[in-house]
Amino acid sequence: MTIFMANRRFCAAAALIAVASLALSGCAADAASSSAASTTSAATAPAETAALFQKTLDDTRAQGDFPGVIAEVVSPGGTWIGASGTARSGSSAAPTPADHTRIGSLTKTMTATVLLQLMQEHKLSLDDTIGKYVPDLPNGDTATLRQLADMTSGIPSYTANPQWQSQVFADPDRQWKPQQLVDFVIGTPADFAPGAGWEYSNTNYVLLGMVIEKVTDEPIAAVFKKRLFDPLGMKHTSFPTGTNAIPSPHLNGISNQGQDPGKSVDATLFSPSIAFTAGEVISTLGDLKTWGDALFTGKGILKPSTEKLRRNSVIRDIPPMTATAGYGIGIGDRNGWWGHDGDIPGYTTSLFHNDKLNTTIIVLVNSDIPFGSASTSPATAVFAALVSALK
Repeated sequence: MTIFMANRRFCAAAALIAVASLALSGCAADAASSSAASTTSAATAPAETAALFQKTLDDTRAQGDFPGVIAEVVSPGGTWIGASGTARSGSSAAPTPADHTRIGSLTKTMTATVLLQLMQEHKLSLDDTIGKYVPDLPNGDTATLRQLADMTSGIPSYTANPQWQSQVFADPDRQWKPQQLVDFVIGTPADFAPGAGWEYSNTNYVLLGMVIEKVTDEPIAAVFKKRLFDPLGMKHTSFPTGTNAIPSPHLNGISNQGQDPGKSVDATLFSPSIAFTAGEVISTLGDLKTWGDALFTGKGILKPSTEKLRRNSVIRDIPPMTATAGYGIGIGDRNGWWGHDGDIPGYTTSLFHNDKLNTTIIVLVNSDIPFGSASTSPATAVFAALVSALK
C-alpha cells in the first residue's frame, strides 16, 4: 500500500532528488537576487513550439495512463497553455484552465511565506523553538521554526505512522484537527537531532500552521486570504476549512492509496484536512501563475531582503540534498529550477521557475498514481518532459 505524504516520491523533497537525474537543464539561480524577472509575456508561443509541448503532454499522459493534465509554459518566447485527456475518469470532458484542483504540498510555499511575513513584522523569530508554541514534541525544546521550515528539525512525519494511515483510509471523509495530526508523533522519538539530518516531514508544516494561528490569533483560512490571496488577486484560491467540497468547475482526481493492488478510487472528496497547512489549498492554473510570479520574486508578499533570505535558506550539504538539488524555507531548487511539487490523494501539481531562462512551468494532474521505474508522480513526470522539450 502506498501512502500519501509518507514514503512516496510525490513530495518536493523526494522529487527534487528524483527529477534532478532526469536530464533537467538550466543554471543555478543567483540566490542573492530578489528581483528575478517574472514571466509576464503575453505573446502566444510559436506554432512549432506549441505543437512540441502538446505532443510532450499527450505522450507523457499516455505513458502514465492518468486521466488528464493541464500545463502552462511561460517564457520570453511566449506563453503556451495545453490540456490532454479528461477532467474526470469515464468522461469525455477535457480539462480546462478554469478547473479547480487540490494543490497538495504547494501549500507549503504559502505557509512558509506567511511565516516569513510574521518574521518581518517581528511577531516571531525563526530561531524560536517550536516548544515555545506547541508542547510535548520530540525535539520540541531544541528544534527551531527555521529547522521545521527547511526540514532539518528531526520531528517525525505523522503521515509515516501506520495507525494514522489505517485511520485515514478507513474513513477518508473524516475532518481532522491539526492537533489530532500532531498527536501521532507526540511520545515518539525524534528521527535525529535538529540540524543533524534532513527528512521531509509533513508534521513540520502542520506545526508551522499552528504557530501562525497562535501568533495571529486568526484561523489559517482567514490568514491566507488576508495576507496572500486577496492582495495578489487570487480569486479562485481557497483554504477549505471544514469541508471536503471543491468549487466547480473542477478536476476529479483518482488515487490508488489505501486500495487493493491494481485498484483505484475517485478521491475528489477525500478530506483535505489530512494535510492542513502542509497541503490543503485549492487553486487554479491562472491563480498559480499569479502565485508563482510572487513566490519567485517576492513582489507583493515579502521584502527583498526576506526573499533573499528564502533563496539563501536552501540546504545543500545534508544528504540526500546535493549541490544541485536542495530544499529550504518552503522552496526547493532542482538544478536551477526553483519551486515545489504537490501531492494529495487524487491530485499532483508542479510549479517551478528558472531564473536564467526566465521561464515558469505549471502542471496540474488529476491523479496521484505513480508510474515508471522510479515511481515518479504524474505532475513531476510532465514537468521533467516539458523541461526536456525546452532544449
